[in-house]
Amino acid sequence: MSTWLWIVIILLIVAVGVMVGIAVKVGLTLIRPPRKPIEMDPARYGLPHYENVIFPSRDADLQLSGWYMDAEWHGYPSNGHTIVVSHGYRQNRQEPHLPALALVTHLVAAGFDVLMYDFRNAGESEGNMTSIGLYEQLDLRGAIDFACIKKPGHRIGLIGFSMGSVTSLLVAGQDERVEAVVADSPFYSLYEYLQENMPVWTGLPSFPFTWLILSIVPFLVGASPRKVRPIDEVKRFSPKPILFIHGTGDKAIPHHHSEKLYEAAANPHNEVFLVEGADHVRSFARQPKEYSERVITFFQEKMVGKA
Repeated sequence: MSTWLWIVIILLIVAVGVMVGIAVKVGLTLIRPPRKPIEMDPARYGLPHYENVIFPSRDADLQLSGWYMDAEWHGYPSNGHTIVVSHGYRQNRQEPHLPALALVTHLVAAGFDVLMYDFRNAGESEGNMTSIGLYEQLDLRGAIDFACIKKPGHRIGLIGFSMGSVTSLLVAGQDERVEAVVADSPFYSLYEYLQENMPVWTGLPSFPFTWLILSIVPFLVGASPRKVRPIDEVKRFSPKPILFIHGTGDKAIPHHHSEKLYEAAANPHNEVFLVEGADHVRSFARQPKEYSERVITFFQEKMVGKA
């Protein structure tokens, strides 16, 4: 074998090694994003009587942190509902793009109790890995457990943003305690979504890095992203209603994902609210009054045993 051929082979091996190394580093960054601190105070949003709470995930080794807002503590008659709020990827319970506390203020004023919490590896909760909807289902189940213990007679609704909306859809399809879901900016399938949009999160060209990262991440997480498929769960929802919310200007998760989920669910009680021009999880910020009214009306009218 000629010297030049050996040089070419060595260069190819080095190039492949470098690309694999980059893929591993990026994969680790995706599942271990830096935490964002809790910097907002509910009292600044007119919710001074909140409770700092800690409760276990269904993975009992993990403790989750959050806020509980009781409508009656703030002078509003309870309507018998508790809404559990789930945040997005790389965020925490504040979901600052809304901000979530501004929306929760409207929910509490309408008589809802609200539980806001941090997923694992976010905010003040324990854990060191984010799985974009897979293991987060255990966290949401733990949050529902806590809400049911806190107010045993209350009916449960979920509202989630991005990863939190996907997690809400996955859990609601299997948990009989959940009666209605508001899903803001969900994707219909994690694997297909990452195939299409990995460069949005990594800044790397699709070839060869998308394939490399998707091949490596299952070994890092211990499970395949193919398991995160809300499109399968929404088919099991009937008669549970879903309100899909999405901005038509969403570049991170295009709004056709919500439309595809809506079509797959095929439930006449479901609704879609598309906000013209809104970017990812920016619909409330763009139309706060209509957003709040539609969410509150949806929960009041659609949940079993109407308020």
